Amino acid sequence: MIDFGNFYQLIAKNHLSHWLECLPAQLNHWQRESLHGQFSSWLKVLERLPDIQPTHVDLKNGVIATHEPELSHGEKECIHNILKIFMPWRKGPFSLYGVDIDTEWRSDWKWDRLIPHISPLEGKTVLDVGCGSGYHMWRMVGEGAQFVVGIDPTQLFLCQFEAVRKLLGNDQRAHLLPLGIEQLPDLKAFDTVFSMGVLYHRRSPLDHLWQLKNQLVSGGELILESLVIEGDEHQCLIPGERYAQMRNVYFIPSAKMLKVWLEKCGFVDVRIIDQSVTTQGEQRQTEWMKTESLANFLDPNDQSKTIEGYPAPLRAALIARKP
Repeated sequence: MIDFGNFYQLIAKNHLSHWLECLPAQLNHWQRESLHGQFSSWLKVLERLPDIQPTHVDLKNGVIATHEPELSHGEKECIHNILKIFMPWRKGPFSLYGVDIDTEWRSDWKWDRLIPHISPLEGKTVLDVGCGSGYHMWRMVGEGAQFVVGIDPTQLFLCQFEAVRKLLGNDQRAHLLPLGIEQLPDLKAFDTVFSMGVLYHRRSPLDHLWQLKNQLVSGGELILESLVIEGDEHQCLIPGERYAQMRNVYFIPSAKMLKVWLEKCGFVDVRIIDQSVTTQGEQRQTEWMKTESLANFLDPNDQSKTIEGYPAPLRAALIARKP
């Protein structure tokens, strides 16, 4: 079983200590009632990963661990085969002792678009909502964040995160909890909150923005990244059953409308910092994610449209501050 005791001990010493009033009960309930059918077998696979202390870790330029002397072919093959069991790998890439996990998403491209604009993370306490396998959490640590908490209810992502953490030498600066944002109390404790690729999956996007705001300290910064459409502050797409083959896509506003939503929720200094079309270089099938990807979600005769006829994926990033 994943042991969250160390996380409890760490937050007991900082300004997240009030979270302990509800968090242990929530995670105990999760372990009793909500485990995925394969979770126990995934944990056994995790235990088979070798305990390696990396000679060098680079989280500034990627998520990279190396060892001197270089691991043998057999040792690399062992790590490769174990990590393959945790497919599909969606967010990355990772380079761990010569095993390169070529994930579906080039999440480093998104990070490179964001990092020139966000406030320095040095010494900060950070929350990453919908963090997936935790790729961006490690990049936040690489930027000097003191303590990074990720939340994502998908249990495969938790196992992927724990596998990477073990191969990084059991780094305790980042932690992933199997929770959704709606399960968090109003902590008002994070200097920076990231919500990337979550908003369009929420039935009530303004409630999501309020939940994010309630995690921030006064003066804290929100980095919001989401699907958008072209248009002015009055434009919003409400797709039918699917958008780009995804279910549960409720609202895709224009970036300008998203800015209005943030201001409506009381954020200030709201800025649109990036707007980029998602390319098949950034999201694609790989050896580590073999099911359908972006190429299968677009109209084969018109790449500017999804297979359902909606505008093809366009993503925007915004930064806002809690007063």
